[in-house]
Amino acid sequence: MSRTTFFEVEVLDGRTRQQLCFLDKVEPHATIGEIKSLFHKSYQQLYPARQDLKLDPKGKSLRDDDVLQNLPVGTTATIYFKDLGPQVGWTMVFLAEYLGPLFIYLLFYFRAPYIYSHQDVFTSSPYSVVTLACACHTCHYIKRLIEAIFVHRFSHGTMPLRTIVRNCVYYWAFSAWLAFYINHPLYTPPSYGDMQVNYALAIFVLCELGNFSIHVALNNLKAEGGPKCRRFPHPTKNPFTWLFFFVSCPNYTYEVGAWASFSVMTQCLPVALFTFLAFIQMTIWAKGKHKTYSREFKDYPHLRMPIIPLLL
Repeated sequence: MSRTTFFEVEVLDGRTRQQLCFLDKVEPHATIGEIKSLFHKSYQQLYPARQDLKLDPKGKSLRDDDVLQNLPVGTTATIYFKDLGPQVGWTMVFLAEYLGPLFIYLLFYFRAPYIYSHQDVFTSSPYSVVTLACACHTCHYIKRLIEAIFVHRFSHGTMPLRTIVRNCVYYWAFSAWLAFYINHPLYTPPSYGDMQVNYALAIFVLCELGNFSIHVALNNLKAEGGPKCRRFPHPTKNPFTWLFFFVSCPNYTYEVGAWASFSVMTQCLPVALFTFLAFIQMTIWAKGKHKTYSREFKDYPHLRMPIIPLLL
């Protein structure tokens, strides 16, 4: 009868190299997630979601499902710890990030007191494009909330609190800035009138539908394969997903398209700036995802680009 060889796990501070915890007689089949739970017993304030464990202080973070005996360590393993800071669940993350812009914009649309001059309080704009812009902005963030609660699946259950604060400042500030100008009493409609507004509105609606379709397709892919199954997305019968033939992240393509059309529809410089900055960030994310797909899957389609078909 074979004898079980237990592991000893030493947890050091990744910055100071000071020993934080020594775990004796750890089962060889123990996962990193279980080691985080054992570490949590010694440091109650450092719950598992706050812990980042690595084999090297400058190396790659270990996944919760990594098994101890499968790691390149001996029976005495040294693991380095980093505190990720207070964490918040994803539902609260998106409620904070998206409810803010939703209500902030409506304050400007209804011209709440102390925003514009006294005589403009609770008045409405004579231009229909202002109402359309409010409807588009509201529907966009309602869609995001619905996706966050019912559609998205996340590889990590939480987000650092400091990241949420930064994201909220970004979304809330831009929402207030663009809403201030679009709903301003001196706002003038686009140069080409209804034709410009209607064409841009049509593109906006199509891009929103496309973005939602891609998120549903990605959710279905994860649901079918399970959390440990790695597959790259393919087009489905839904025509909006056919953009997968040309780009790795069509959800970002549609997102940029929606905001670009919103910029054209409102002819508002702050919206255009928000779109430009969003495009830069989403391009970075798309390139990272595209690189991961290309490296992980040998049969990944060569025709696909990260975000813009045939270009970028």
